[in-house]
Amino acid sequence: MKYITFFSMLFFISIISSCDDAVTDSSLTIDDLEFEPTDWTSESHSKSADPNFDEVFDNSAVKRLDIVISENNWQVMLDDMTNLYGAFGASAGGPPGGPPGGGPGGVLVETDNPIFIPADVFYNDIQWYKVGVRFKGNSSLQSSWQSGILKLSLKLDFDEFEDDYPQINNQRFYGFKKLSLKNNFEDQSFLREKVTAEIFRDAGLAVSHTAFYDLYIDTGDGPEYFGLYTLVEEVDDTVIETQFASVDGNLYKPEYTGASFEEGTFSESDFTKKTNEDDNDWSDIQALFEALHADTRSNNPEAWRTDLDSIFDTDVFLKYLAVNTVVQNWDTYGRMTHNYYLYNNPDNGKLTWIPWDNNEALQDGKMGGSLNLDFSDLLSGNWPLIEYLYADDVYRNKYDTYVNETRSTVFAPGNIQVKYAEYAALVEPSAVAEIAGLTFLYSSSNFQSAISQLNAHADNRASAVDNYLN
Repeated sequence: MKYITFFSMLFFISIISSCDDAVTDSSLTIDDLEFEPTDWTSESHSKSADPNFDEVFDNSAVKRLDIVISENNWQVMLDDMTNLYGAFGASAGGPPGGPPGGGPGGVLVETDNPIFIPADVFYNDIQWYKVGVRFKGNSSLQSSWQSGILKLSLKLDFDEFEDDYPQINNQRFYGFKKLSLKNNFEDQSFLREKVTAEIFRDAGLAVSHTAFYDLYIDTGDGPEYFGLYTLVEEVDDTVIETQFASVDGNLYKPEYTGASFEEGTFSESDFTKKTNEDDNDWSDIQALFEALHADTRSNNPEAWRTDLDSIFDTDVFLKYLAVNTVVQNWDTYGRMTHNYYLYNNPDNGKLTWIPWDNNEALQDGKMGGSLNLDFSDLLSGNWPLIEYLYADDVYRNKYDTYVNETRSTVFAPGNIQVKYAEYAALVEPSAVAEIAGLTFLYSSSNFQSAISQLNAHADNRASAVDNYLN
């Protein structure tokens, strides 16, 4: 593992923290309006190309992605982050080469998304032009920034600036319009995001594809290694396009109070539309609230299930719930009101659950930890999609069947530990090459320790499932 000196790191932090004084001095630069996209081909850049999953999401390699950002626009991004979250490194103060001493940067600040800037992206010596790039994330973004770690997650939108640059109209990256680069926040194994998504997919659920990438960013002084990232397919881009028969349904990204489905909490603003945004209609979500909380749940369970099944794909949800609880994933429904999508599948007219953002999975976790397999630690009244379905004998039997299947197949220790070993060997050189200030790995030995913890976790979860089912 390579480290810059503690004094160099403090100087680095002081330079970025000076953004407070520069916020009003810098503005987004839109220039070079007449450039020619000489690397453009139909296969690599055109909207007409089908998404090339083999090229972009290759499980057998750690690929390299370069982003070139002008010095001014990089400063704009930093200034914007300072406006949103305060001075960079505000809670830092740990020992040289160690984790920041200040801990999380306080209460999560609810803000607008960080600003998009135009940048050039290079892959295999091919250029993509004026790509929209911004920082992304919620608590992980705030915590990383305030802890003085500049390895931040990024969102790429390949035609974000097409109005300014008509040459890139409908630009795609091998068929993908939008992609996320996840920074593997506080994951010293670097595997949680990718492996969990693959477990969901192997169980038959709709979920994003993922891949490992070494990210280099050039802000004027040449390419700098920003670390090992996990590239994630965006749900509102190709997940809907390729994993469902139609893209015409409503796609929602629920967040905040209404996303708990607690009775009386429905709010349109808590169910952000990612498709059909101009249609002022949330009747499908409202229908789910009504069916879930209907009086028939207690006086006519069969009618209650029939009505609920007509609007909500309960089978998909119960399978998701079983997988999510067996592998342990606390940062989602049941503990947190975020990190899932709902898609009204035109094939059956049912709202379908899609998991998202899995970097905190495969561990007991925080905020009370992952839920028990029997949900005995679920806060009653707050999470009715779990509480009500598990209390129903028919639904609970389905859940138990999926729990057993998960433990016996996609998360059987013998299977998952082979996957851990293969991916660990693949990413270790990239992981231990990260540098202080751009890593959550505080020594090279932590990587192998984290892999050992994953292996032990798989064994422990198998025992937990056996005890639960018996």
